[in-house]
Amino acid sequence: MSATPVTDEITRRLTAEFAPRDLQVVDDSERHRGHAGYQDGGESHFNVRIRADAFEGLSRIARHRAVHSALGADLVARIHALALDIDV
Repeated sequence: MSATPVTDEITRRLTAEFAPRDLQVVDDSERHRGHAGYQDGGESHFNVRIRADAFEGLSRIARHRAVHSALGADLVARIHALALDIDV
């Protein structure tokens, strides 16, 4: 397991890439106890709300791709579910 909590790593990477005005990262794993992908200790299911000028002019799919790219394949692979609320 990584020494840095996934919530903190998501926050760090999205802040570095997008300099958001608003960023909320919520570990929602406990609500999924007993469901597929749940792991003891959480850090499997996340809700992210991000507002940044960097998303101006991007389609919904392009915004999602940008966030996934910023997070990186290594971090995305450690997450079972990632709900994104992205806007300018």
